[in-house]
Amino acid sequence: MKRVAQFAAVTAVAALALTACGSAPDDTPTTSAGATTTAAAESIDFKACMVSDAGGFDDKSFNESGIDGLKAAAKTLGIETATQESKTDSDFAPNIDNLVTQNCNIIVTVGYLLATATGDAAKANPGVDFAIVDSTAADADNNPIELDNVKPLSFDTAQAAYLAGYVAAGMTKTGTVATFGGIQIPSVTIFMDGFVDGVAKYNEDNATTVKVLGWDKAKQNGSFTGDFDDQSKGQQLTQTFIDAGADIIMPVAGPVGAGSLAAARDAKDVSVIWVDTDGAVSNPTYADIILTSVVKEIGASVEDAITTSSAGKFSADPYVGTLDNGGVSIAPFHDFDAKVPQELKDKVDQLRKDIISGSIVVESPSSP
Repeated sequence: MKRVAQFAAVTAVAALALTACGSAPDDTPTTSAGATTTAAAESIDFKACMVSDAGGFDDKSFNESGIDGLKAAAKTLGIETATQESKTDSDFAPNIDNLVTQNCNIIVTVGYLLATATGDAAKANPGVDFAIVDSTAADADNNPIELDNVKPLSFDTAQAAYLAGYVAAGMTKTGTVATFGGIQIPSVTIFMDGFVDGVAKYNEDNATTVKVLGWDKAKQNGSFTGDFDDQSKGQQLTQTFIDAGADIIMPVAGPVGAGSLAAARDAKDVSVIWVDTDGAVSNPTYADIILTSVVKEIGASVEDAITTSSAGKFSADPYVGTLDNGGVSIAPFHDFDAKVPQELKDKVDQLRKDIISGSIVVESPSSP
């Protein structure tokens, strides 16, 4: 059984929320592909690097959260950084190799799709530390592998998505909600599993029949756009759900989710549940249609992995973010705060406590 390393950066939920939702440090600019920058603080002889997936670092989602963690580490530690922004899947391996040649001490790869490229590079470069967001390293057949120089940074987002599903079921006016993904991979479907179960719990508690479009948990089958890039696909699929009666939609698709925001804005009385970041903060122009968000504290986990590596204390023990350690959460309701009944808020808070205590167990085939 893998040991789960719970790090200090995620023991304080309030501090985590600020890490995930706050703006990036002003004095550490985002680097272009292959560029290098040194923080103005007292520097130490250490270089932390990062490779994005094809969504890019400005995705308002998990890639952007990752680079926020890199920037925070650079500002705090005064370390050198370098980044490589992937445009397609074929960029993953060359981008990692490029950073290896730049003498990076730790390379953070962002996303499940980089698992094999990360595994290959880590095996070829045992003297370099690696961390991977939303996955473990993998072999050529995409089977998970454990390596002494790769730290998985994973998140049990089904727990927080369960709360979001309960909220959606409690707030729908049409009795129909929906969710869809970018690509059918575990880091995506885990959100959808939790969301479906949260709706089911609301129906059980209230003798209602709220329907979920886009995902059948039992069959592990549903709606996907096929990538994390094409926002038009997200807009089209969201419109299909709206036409079918859904008035709350949760896209789990990185930048593709922006298409959902556009479709919801064009429609009337339709709202969106964002994922990875607090969408009302990362997409402020759409705050009025973002009901809540399922948040992963990626930035805090990345910063901690870099910090421990720079101190010579790197560990390959996997980190798993949960409601209990603050690694996942449901965001504030922001513009919807006055619209969400207090009774529903209280119930969601109780469900959160029940999940933490173990009296409710949220299960997903994709849970880390």
